[in-house]
Amino acid sequence: MDFRLLGEFEAVHESRPVGVGRRQERQALAALLIVPPGQAVSTDRLVDAVWPENPPRTARATLHTYVARLRQALEPYGVRIVHVGDGYRIDPGPATVDAYRFRDLAAAAEAATDPAQRARLAAAALALWHGDLPADEELTSLRLTLAERYARQRLDAGDPAADLLPLARAYPVRERLAALVMTALHREGRRADALALFSRVAGALAELGGEPGPELGQLRDRVARADPVLDRPPAPGYAVRVGDEWLPWLTGGHPALEFCNTYAGWGAQRRPRRAPFGGFRSEWLRSYRTLAVWAGHVDLADGWVVTRLLTAARRDPVAAADVLAEARELRAQMYACLTDDRDAAAFKAVADAAESAGRSATFARGSDGLGCWRISPSAGLRLPVRAAALAAAQLLADPRRFTVRACPGEQCGWLFLDEQGRRRWCSVGTCGRP
Repeated sequence: MDFRLLGEFEAVHESRPVGVGRRQERQALAALLIVPPGQAVSTDRLVDAVWPENPPRTARATLHTYVARLRQALEPYGVRIVHVGDGYRIDPGPATVDAYRFRDLAAAAEAATDPAQRARLAAAALALWHGDLPADEELTSLRLTLAERYARQRLDAGDPAADLLPLARAYPVRERLAALVMTALHREGRRADALALFSRVAGALAELGGEPGPELGQLRDRVARADPVLDRPPAPGYAVRVGDEWLPWLTGGHPALEFCNTYAGWGAQRRPRRAPFGGFRSEWLRSYRTLAVWAGHVDLADGWVVTRLLTAARRDPVAAADVLAEARELRAQMYACLTDDRDAAAFKAVADAAESAGRSATFARGSDGLGCWRISPSAGLRLPVRAAALAAAQLLADPRRFTVRACPGEQCGWLFLDEQGRRRWCSVGTCGRP
């Protein structure tokens, strides 16, 4: 059984909703599940959860009746409610609880040292929410704090966080969240929405007898006059703007090499798999959107396919984040395979990915009139990863594979084809810097 508390209460077993008691019984169950696992809830707290105002004189006795009914309803699913002192504790057994999962992901995001991993975990945690939960201040506060950190990371990465607008509207007194979302809206050219959000914040604070702080007021003035200080972070060096995404210059001469070259440079660490992933100043694949746009840019996916992928990613951000992590791992293995003939493990990893990609490939006529292998759109969000793996397999089976060179620039390492054996540097010495 799955218990979903982060929004409207739901109990689901084998993908089917399960009716668990009456409304007040479900409120008592939610109060037992919302606390950290293993923690008991006092009878008084349960009474407050079931009857927020004017509890009946028989509240405690009625509550015990509710608990007895819940025990009877849940025991067939392996869920036990235990009497502990002056309260109860729930043992979910094999059941899952989204509130538990959220706490775990939020803690993991806080502990992660890799910015990309931290952002991925935060996105997964926030995606668990399907509504507001005003009754639990601790979880709501954790959600908003996590959202603020996530928004800050995305803004620093040049990835607008305007999709957090509904959350900022729902909690207008969180000025920091409002400021981050206003900045994101400004960068997307949505100044009217940014100013409307400020007005909403000001109105909510006025009802409490307050007003926006000076920082938010200054931000409002800058948005109103389109202050360039608020514009996106400076463009990275050796980049081209495609579909509102910064992509590296094409210097490799082959899609598989361009995929490896989505690093902007990684310092003296020449092998990306040994370099720290996710540094926003050197990591080009900052989001799934970047990955999809890149696939279209190097002609691994048609324009309409890219549009479909971007829509699917917005609908399922957790799955998109998982695919992005898969893409980064494949990229590291491809780089290792192409720069070290003796790395059998890396070759096998790429070969396995290519074989998997081959099962969803079709042979079609390209725009140049020649036949080519393309990944079917039925591959879904994984299409760009499979297309990159297929391109890697084609290069590894081509004699040109022996002309692959890595730029010796101390801050570079980009790969390129040197079929004449005369080039020393990647395209005119365009060495990316971290």
